[in-house]
Amino acid sequence: MARLDASDLAQRLGRQAEAVCRHYLGAGRRQGNYWQVGDVRNTPGRSMFVRLKDSPKGPAGKWTDAASSEHGDLLDVIREALGLIDFADVAEEARSFLSLPHPEPGPEEHRHRSTPAPSGSAEAARRLFAMGMPITGTVAKTYLRKRGITALHGTDALRFHPRCYYRPDDGPSETWPALLARVTDLTGRQTGTHRTWLAPDGSGKAPIDTQRKAMGDLNGHGVRFGIGTEVQAAGEGIETMLSMRSALPDLSAVAALSAAHLGALALPDMLRRLYVARDNGAAGEAMTAMLAARAEAVGIEAVVLVPTLGDFNDDLQAFGVEGLRAALRAQLLPQDVSRFMAMAA
Repeated sequence: MARLDASDLAQRLGRQAEAVCRHYLGAGRRQGNYWQVGDVRNTPGRSMFVRLKDSPKGPAGKWTDAASSEHGDLLDVIREALGLIDFADVAEEARSFLSLPHPEPGPEEHRHRSTPAPSGSAEAARRLFAMGMPITGTVAKTYLRKRGITALHGTDALRFHPRCYYRPDDGPSETWPALLARVTDLTGRQTGTHRTWLAPDGSGKAPIDTQRKAMGDLNGHGVRFGIGTEVQAAGEGIETMLSMRSALPDLSAVAALSAAHLGALALPDMLRRLYVARDNGAAGEAMTAMLAARAEAVGIEAVVLVPTLGDFNDDLQAFGVEGLRAALRAQLLPQDVSRFMAMAA
């Protein structure tokens, strides 16, 4: 079969909309000119309607979930029903389906060739990260360099995806390049994946409404850089902690991904001193204080590091590595200046 683009595949699926619904949304049933089911993940119910025939309201295959306001086409149905991440896999499944005969409804047609992963689950997050590639030579590395981050040692928690799905609030799914970050617990088990959608040339973030989003279980977990020791650093953003490691390359760090998650970050048993990299602003200050208090309560010495500007990536871009290193040297404890700044002494 000739290679088809997303629009062509969606139209061809739409011409067999009922067969698609019977195969991937077997928990539902036909109601007039619509297929009715609980949601796009094939939950029993009646809130989602898939149009089975072209009408003045729109083409066959378009669907809307009245409960969640989600909407899309039959490619989205295939993606969600099978827990697929990459568009290439969705397209391959669609092409395979279009070449198959479509028997009358029966128990066997509800079986799927792939095991579904619930949307947004830890398993879906692991699958997405596994589809990424090392960031070397990609626009993800270009993006980080544009942010002043050139020291990328100990960044195996980062990967690049050239066509990562993004669903806007008011339109069909899109694909954009994305920086992927692996979220892990204290044992190293992956619990989530964070996505930063990027401009195609890596000059900045993608021109979309929601430029960052995480999936999976984030509470207490984070994106980890370097090998953890009894002295570590923690902060909100990936770029913030990579900026700190540009100045302090031997200090292991964890990015909690938001102020709220920073306040709830789990602390390892080995930890004796925690440097908390604060983002300036009410939320950052409050959650930094919360984490520091939690650390002190279990006998961990907490030292808050304060940026000159909004965060440490702002400082890195404004003052360079040497300027950031000088500012951090003034805030580190003396024993850690000699330990982590030997090259700059």
